[in-house]
Amino acid sequence: MSQKIKNALISVSDKNELISIIKALKKYKINIISSGGTYKAIKKMGFKCKDISEHTNFAEMLDGRVKTLHPKIHSGILFDRSKSKHKLQMKKQNFDPIDLVIVNFYPFKDTLRKTKDLKKIIENIDIGGPTLVRAAAKNFKDVVIITNRENYSNLILELKSNKGKTSLAFRERMASEAFSQTAYYDSVISEWFNTKLGIQFPERKTFFGKRVEKLRYGENPHQRSSIYVSDLRDETLGLKQISGKELSYNNYNDIFAGLEIVQSGNKIPTTVIVKHANPCGVASNKSPIISFKNSQASDPISAFGGIIACNYKINHQLALEINKTFFEVVMASGFDAKALDVLKKKKNMRVVDISNFKENNKLTTKIFGNSFLLQDKDNDIFDRKKLRFVTKIKPKNNELKEIEFAYRICKFVKSNAIVITKDQATIGIGAGQQNRLDSCKIATQKAKKFQPKKLKNSIAASDAFFPFADGIKTLINSGVKIIVQPGGSIRDQEVINEANKAKIKMIFTGIRHFNH
Repeated sequence: MSQKIKNALISVSDKNELISIIKALKKYKINIISSGGTYKAIKKMGFKCKDISEHTNFAEMLDGRVKTLHPKIHSGILFDRSKSKHKLQMKKQNFDPIDLVIVNFYPFKDTLRKTKDLKKIIENIDIGGPTLVRAAAKNFKDVVIITNRENYSNLILELKSNKGKTSLAFRERMASEAFSQTAYYDSVISEWFNTKLGIQFPERKTFFGKRVEKLRYGENPHQRSSIYVSDLRDETLGLKQISGKELSYNNYNDIFAGLEIVQSGNKIPTTVIVKHANPCGVASNKSPIISFKNSQASDPISAFGGIIACNYKINHQLALEINKTFFEVVMASGFDAKALDVLKKKKNMRVVDISNFKENNKLTTKIFGNSFLLQDKDNDIFDRKKLRFVTKIKPKNNELKEIEFAYRICKFVKSNAIVITKDQATIGIGAGQQNRLDSCKIATQKAKKFQPKKLKNSIAASDAFFPFADGIKTLINSGVKIIVQPGGSIRDQEVINEANKAKIKMIFTGIRHFNH
């Protein structure tokens, strides 16, 4: 059912592109009611507009907190045109219907970015705006609600197509967007309160997110997907794609896995190569190019078609080395001009600058249909003071740095996880197996295949305890001389005895790092 628009209420904080919608409304002789800054802006444009206070015969009060909260306004919006009782009541009160509401909210998130002044933040919690939006959206049968300027062009097209009228389908779609907008806005405010008060697990948890991009498809071509950003103070990913094809769902999945590892604490140049959200090579070295080569050498077969994450700036020499192999994504904390010239030659490879990426979220979420799990992120720091040296032979102080590297990387590998390292570089990774023995076998097999000479006197890390001694026997037989693990099994002594028998060193951390 088409609905003619006679009267419109406009109250917007964001006045960009406002003139386009005002011109369209005037073209169809639609009367405009407005307030405050919006009223002044419309008058400045040279268009007629009625101030809300004039319309209601009620001056705004309480420093502007109360201006649109008036029966004449909300009756005009909520008036059901199909009910004779409503018509009589509107006529008796001499109230006019309001057929179009254009509202965007006080810039709460922008205020959070700009100031920590509590008074300013509180005053930017919009009350009148969401109330108007909810009223108009509820009465979509008769009223159009527009909550963002991205829909100005859609409204103009709708008016043009229907000669100043709007269709029920359009009004319903706008109402749906409106309720999403109010839910998003309230969720942001709720999250701010929870953050301010240190409440991580409230009784009722809502998630908010602004869509950054519609992706071509999801994990597989038959699945739809979009990427959203959920941040109190920012609505960008902090990632800048410089060249290459658009990023896919799987690209983003691997990117976030790579970012998590490369930003986990090691300050020296570190290169991470990720495939299917698992690291297949990680290496740290004062020389970025050696860091890259060592990372790739860990598993060159899996590295092909993976993504590279670097916590350093890529130069021309390294770019030439990278281009010898195909990678889906190369991301780094900057690129010099010559490096970009080289990397851009591969049209299908995405080049991404991560200089401005900051991970602020302290929680992880897994969604299962209409349920979700929420937990603290695994941010446990390797604490040397809490280590237990459980074997007869103790590690030397100069070995603890390598031990820490191995254990830190192991945390990011899918469980059950075994990581073998040498000289702050992975040489074998066993990931995602249903039993720890198979993970040990895979890690040692990869090391034997690609870097057998480095296995001697290498270090192995396990994300959880060894339930039996068979896993460490596999590691010991391959050349591993130090094993770091949480401990905590009823068979710990059996495992320790096997380590002592082989004259290797074993350290218990007391901290498990499952990553399912």
